[in-house]
Amino acid sequence: MAKQMFVYIMTNKGNRVLYIGVTNDLSRRAYEHKHKVNNSFPARYNVNKLVYFEVFEDPLEAIAREKQLKGGSRQKKINLITRMNPQWIDLIEEKEEHCGDEATSLQGRCCSAAEACPPSSISLGRRAI
Repeated sequence: MAKQMFVYIMTNKGNRVLYIGVTNDLSRRAYEHKHKVNNSFPARYNVNKLVYFEVFEDPLEAIAREKQLKGGSRQKKINLITRMNPQWIDLIEEKEEHCGDEATSLQGRCCSAAEACPPSSISLGRRAI
């Protein structure tokens, strides 16, 4: 079975910066952005809110879509996000709020701190993968 690929858009608290990326593990990548794991553009500009993503089976299609989105106007990106996520809520944080102080597993259940759900097991709000 081929691994799923994700094209995603993240933003900062004020929704002023848009960052488009592609990954094979969206939960891990969102975790890295939120916790500034890498000293990169998202870390410098506090890009830590997942507001949009698409799922692909073919890595080449995902990369092509990422390039297409990056080449589009800012307004087209805003329209795309708004259609899927009108309030621009954090698709990761929405699920975390459901579980309170507990982490959320990929299966949508809440994990206690003792279980220490790994970053790759965080689900994606209403669009759990």
